[in-house]
Amino acid sequence: MTSFTVVLNCGSSSIKFALFDAAAPDRHPAWNGKVQGIGGPAPDFGASTVPVGPLALGTEQPYTRALQRIREEILRWLDGRPVAAVAHRVVHGGARYQAPVRVDAQVLAELKALVPLAPLHQPFALEAMEILLREQPDLPQVACFDTAFHRSLPLVEQVLPLPYAAFERGLRRYGFHGLSYEYMALALDERFGAGARGRTVVAHLGSGASLCGMLDLKSVATTMGFSALDGLMMGTRTGALDPGAVLYLMEIEKLTLQQVGRVLYHESGLLGVSGISADPRELLACEADAPRAALALALYVRRAVREIGSMAAALGGLDLLVFTAGVGEHSVVLRQRICAALGWLGVALDDAANARHAGLISAPASAVRVAVVPTNEEWIAARHAQEVLAPL
Repeated sequence: MTSFTVVLNCGSSSIKFALFDAAAPDRHPAWNGKVQGIGGPAPDFGASTVPVGPLALGTEQPYTRALQRIREEILRWLDGRPVAAVAHRVVHGGARYQAPVRVDAQVLAELKALVPLAPLHQPFALEAMEILLREQPDLPQVACFDTAFHRSLPLVEQVLPLPYAAFERGLRRYGFHGLSYEYMALALDERFGAGARGRTVVAHLGSGASLCGMLDLKSVATTMGFSALDGLMMGTRTGALDPGAVLYLMEIEKLTLQQVGRVLYHESGLLGVSGISADPRELLACEADAPRAALALALYVRRAVREIGSMAAALGGLDLLVFTAGVGEHSVVLRQRICAALGWLGVALDDAANARHAGLISAPASAVRVAVVPTNEEWIAARHAQEVLAPL
């Protein structure tokens, strides 16, 4: 009988799930879906065989209730078929966890200490682990870390310009979105071969966003650093910010640490500048009549262009630029605006190819190839679970 690996990708307001054949996971899940809008007024549930519909989670422990609903739906879909393992996307592995690991009480406790470094994601993945450890202790769980892919970063990219003792305590640049970049390294090698092994920048543009500069398909530079706040402007996160602004908020405006955290993680980025939405699609729809929406999008593009330039500088040039994740894969307009501002690097788009979301969207004469490649974090996590549990 076929057994399945369940992959959970837990965020602060959504939980994605996917089921893969545990013996040899196909890149396309046997079943997948998500609960979104958790904690908001109208959460809903949708899966590949179930229409999206409203979900009553209540106001008390909505996240726990969402996990329970997903569990019920998965068991219904399995119809008696076994689960071999559960794989979790975990944003932060810290200095210790640089490879996937089977979850036990000690691992869980150590990962809880990293919650302040990734408060939008870490607590929720750990909640799912804790529930399963308590209720199904014999079910293997594997934690797969977004920071692990960036273990190849050279030391000069890891060290922060603080007293060196801070680096020795773990205050360093880690990098994130590693499961996405790991998949991209594999997919780009398959699609472009040696053409992807040069100076490549992958732009993971979603509600969270970052860039990864790769040489020989290994991470050598990235925009997120010690936390998932660094680098690009995001849906509700600031990206790179003058630390003096944080000191000002606390010292002059008297915001508490908790209030500052909320501003930086939940009230900034596209949402904060526009005052309208964190979703670029909504801002693009109203930018002609909403100056702050237009400003937010202009700033989003400007920050992406500046950071791509910094990646090119770190790589010594640019051969391949790849867009992935929700915005990167689907926003024709933002891809066009970003690439238009990169003409100085030799980037030139084929507008027709970009409009149809083709795999290669650069013009034939472009000095830099530009590609659109869907990411697949869940499959990478399922594969890691298979590898970790193979000797058992």
